[in-house]
Amino acid sequence: MPKLILASGSPYKAALLQRLMLPFSIEHPNVEEYAIKNEAPRQTAERLAVEKARCVAQNNNGSIVIGADQVADLDGHPINKPQSHTLAFKQLKQQSGNNVVFHSGLALVRYTSNGTLEQFSGVSSTKVTFRNLQDSTIESYLRAETPYDCAGSFKAEGLGISLFTNIESSDPTSLIGLPLIDLCTLLAKFNININQ
Repeated sequence: MPKLILASGSPYKAALLQRLMLPFSIEHPNVEEYAIKNEAPRQTAERLAVEKARCVAQNNNGSIVIGADQVADLDGHPINKPQSHTLAFKQLKQQSGNNVVFHSGLALVRYTSNGTLEQFSGVSSTKVTFRNLQDSTIESYLRAETPYDCAGSFKAEGLGISLFTNIESSDPTSLIGLPLIDLCTLLAKFNININQ
């Protein structure tokens, strides 16, 4: 089987990939995460996933590199990782009582020994409906889980699930940032079939 590399420093994505029971290594891509003017959040997620995968793949000929990125979308406006308590509080306040769509971009890239590029990518989107959140609820949640490195300021795999009234998705892992159903489909394009 070709070497598999996850182009991400995210412990959440690594934990998800471990579920597939495939050997993989991790390399941090040197890619700036930003949106281009007039770029829709869904497009940003896919573009960044491709850029991350290509960045690592260019120095690892023959390896299959997985790139992933997630962009939260509130009425067409991106919501980034807050990086601080103040911004996380503001984000959750904005999301309170609203629908937010989380776009998880996924890309698999391989450069062959002769320099040929093989690339597949796509986006899995999840719609989350937030409860009407009181300030005290937001403060309590942020103190409990400090989700400052997560788009949207919550951890759906943890206590963050209590902030929602509904989740609509074709893939329950997509909201955490690495859609495993899509990943299995794309891996099969490289003749890597799980459980076979």
